[in-house]
Amino acid sequence: MGSVYSKQFKLKMLRQMVGPNAKSAVQLARETGVCHSTISRWLQAANGVEVVSNKSKRKSDVPRPKPEKRPEDWTAEEKLHAVLEAAGLADEELGAFLRERGLHEVHLKDWRETVLDSLNQHQRAGKGENNRIRRLERELRRKDKALAEAAALLVLQKKAREIWGDADDDTEPRSDK
Repeated sequence: MGSVYSKQFKLKMLRQMVGPNAKSAVQLARETGVCHSTISRWLQAANGVEVVSNKSKRKSDVPRPKPEKRPEDWTAEEKLHAVLEAAGLADEELGAFLRERGLHEVHLKDWRETVLDSLNQHQRAGKGENNRIRRLERELRRKDKALAEAAALLVLQKKAREIWGDADDDTEPRSDK
């Protein structure tokens, strides 16, 4: 038995589900009247088949992992990119996003927590370093004050010797006769 929908129509639907302005299967189903499960099945069947022209492909600095790649094998950069990309998606779009990449929402939550923990640790380490710097600067100011005080005392001691002579000196004063 043949399909009710032509190949051109299916291809048109698939093109609308990929790229920067991708629509979810549910959204397309509302617009076209085709059951969303049918549209999703078309997308699964087309997995790995080129359905978009090069012009409409999403450009990204981060390589997208292939769907057969396990989430555990993703690089940190790919995980971060996925978390950031998924953050702005509505529920329906998020579902399509997760299916397209072979992920579960749990993966995104774990990765988001990992990123936040790393940022918090980095921030705490920075605060500890800042506290150390402040402590060292206080100690340096204290030592500078003590050094200035010691220098002032030496200058006063020298002036006192010039005025009154050296009290510890047991020698007779010289006469200039």
